[in-house]
Formats: sequence, C-alpha cells, structure tokens
Amino acid sequence: QVQLVESGGGLVQTGDSLRLSCLASGRTFSTYAMGWFRQAPGKEREFVAAVNWIGTNTDYADSVKGRFAIFRQNARNTVYLQMNRLKPEDTAVYYCAANRATSSSTWRLNHSYDYWGQGTQVTVSS
Repeated sequence: QVQLVESGGGLVQTGDSLRLSCLASGRTFSTYAMGWFRQAPGKEREFVAAVNWIGTNTDYADSVKGRFAIFRQNARNTVYLQMNRLKPEDTAVYYCAANRATSSSTWRLNHSYDYWGQGTQVTVSS
C-alpha cells in the first residue's frame, strides 16, 4: 500500500516556474519508479516524466523535454517535478504515480502504475 499526495500547483503566468512535490507514504517508496502525468480539460491523461527508483535514469515527453525536470529524494519519500518556462498548454491537473516495474519501457503507460495521487492543479495564463 502506497499513498501519494501532490502539492505545489497554482496559477502562474507564461514563462514562470513551479515545482510540484509528491509525498509518498510507506516504507518501500524507494523501490518504485515514479512518474508524473497530466490531464487537461477535455483531454486524455498523458505522460509527462518518470524516474527510476534510484534516480539515475529519467524519461520525458517531447512536449516538456528541456523545460521540466523530475528528481527524487528517497530519504524524504518525495519526488519532484520542476517546471520551467511554462506555457498555457501546460495547464492541467498533474498526478504523480508509483510503478513497481523496473523496465523503463513501462514508464509511459498509465496501466503500468500501481498507485496514484489525487492531483494538483497547474494553470498557466497568457
């Protein structure tokens, strides 16, 4: 059992930065790959970024590559999403998720994740 709670969302302007946090419960957080997904109004949930359990490998959607960074601090049971140069099209509810699988081939797939947070709203105005 893993529980995830996102925080750090808010209302910002184009070009601003935000850092999202995801706090995990449980003793086994460090054994999971962690991902961030987002869902905009009227759209399907989409992959944003993922990081392996020791923080040495990452993957990003093309739409955020070079602007966003995912990293984790296992001692704090926390994974972060640093978002820079935000655009209106980044507006969405952002979810963190935990993935027991070790292969990066599973990171972009919704069904590969075992636990999900409740989401945090990010709104980027023009």
